[in-house]
Amino acid sequence: QVQLVESGGGLVQAGGSLRLSCAASGRTISSYPMGWFRQAPGKERETVAAITWSGGNTYYTDSVKGRFTISRDNAKNTVYLQMNSLKPEDTAVYYCAAHPYGLGLPVTLDEYDYWGQGTQVTVSS
Repeated sequence: QVQLVESGGGLVQAGGSLRLSCAASGRTISSYPMGWFRQAPGKERETVAAITWSGGNTYYTDSVKGRFTISRDNAKNTVYLQMNSLKPEDTAVYYCAAHPYGLGLPVTLDEYDYWGQGTQVTVSS
C-alpha cells in the first residue's frame, strides 16, 4: 500500500504562487508515474498534470500549461506541483495520485490507484 499526503495549499491572491508537495510512505514511488488532479465545487475531478517515473516526460492540461510545473524527487519519495500566475479558476481541492504499474504517462483518473486526501487551494481575485 502507498499512503500519499498533500501539503502546501492555502489562500493566495490572483497572480501569486504556491508549491504543493505530495509525500509518499509505505512504499517507494520511484517507479510509479504520478499525477496531480483537482476538483472544484460542483465540478468533476480533472487531471492537472502527470509525470513519468523518471521525470523525463510530463503532461499538462491546457489550462495550466506555462503556469504549472510538475516535478519529483525520488530520493525523497515526493512529487511537487509548482503553481505560478494563479487564477481564481484554479481554486479547487488538489489531489495527488500514484499509478503503480511503472510504465507510460497515464493521464486519466481511472488509471490511478492510490490517492491522497487533498489540499485546498483558494485563489482570490
